[in-house]
Amino acid sequence: MAAAAAPARKEALPAALGSASEPPALFDGTTRLYICYFCPFAQRTWVARNFKVPALEHNGKIMGESLDLIKYIDSNFEGPALLPEDPEKRQFADELIEYANAFTKTLYSPLISKVDLSDETVAALDKIEAALSKFSDGPFFLGQFSLVDIAYVTILERIQIYYSHLRSYEITDGRTSLEKFIEEINKIEAYTQTKNDPLYLLDLAKNHLKARPFPKSDAQPS
Repeated sequence: MAAAAAPARKEALPAALGSASEPPALFDGTTRLYICYFCPFAQRTWVARNFKVPALEHNGKIMGESLDLIKYIDSNFEGPALLPEDPEKRQFADELIEYANAFTKTLYSPLISKVDLSDETVAALDKIEAALSKFSDGPFFLGQFSLVDIAYVTILERIQIYYSHLRSYEITDGRTSLEKFIEEINKIEAYTQTKNDPLYLLDLAKNHLKARPFPKSDAQPS
C-alpha cells in the first residue's frame, strides 16, 4: 500500500455553498463529494478521495458518515488499496476504526467542558502511541498508510493545535511513535492538500466550541 503519487499543484477548490447559493444538479451522472472545508470528519473523506481518485453523489447514492464514506471510496474507486490483505492487520484496522469515535469524544471532552486534561484523556493518547508501535514496517498504524491513518489524522491535527495553545500540552512529548507518524503523514500530499491554517482552526475552536485557555496541565504521558 504505497503512498499515491503527489499531485502536481494545489487543488483549486470550488466556492463554498451558502444559504443563497443555487443548489448543484443531483444525480446527473457527475461524481461529487460534498464537504465542509474545516470539518475534521469531512476532511477524512477528502483525504481518501485525494489518495484514490482525482475527483468524488455516486451511482445515485449520497452518503454522510465519514467512516462509512472512506470505506466506500476504498471499495468503489481505483487507486492504491487503503486496507491490507494481512488478516492480523485487517483485524487491528477494524478495532482502531471502531475506536475512532470514542477517541474523538475523549480528546474533545476537556475542550468542550472547559476543564483540564483527565487521566482518561492521557490514556487515550497513550493508546494511540501503543497502536502506532505495533507494526515495525512503517510509521503508520498498520505500517503503511491506510484508512486507519485517515480516520485519526484529522482529529490529531486539531488536537495537537488545541492542546498546545489552550492546555499548554504537547501531545507528542514522550510519544516518539506519534511524533514520527505526524512527521511522515505530513509528507503525503493527499492529506496536506486538505489541511487548514492552524490559526484558523484555533479560532474555530474558540468561536464554535467556546474553548478557552486553561492553566498549564500537570498531566504527563506515561
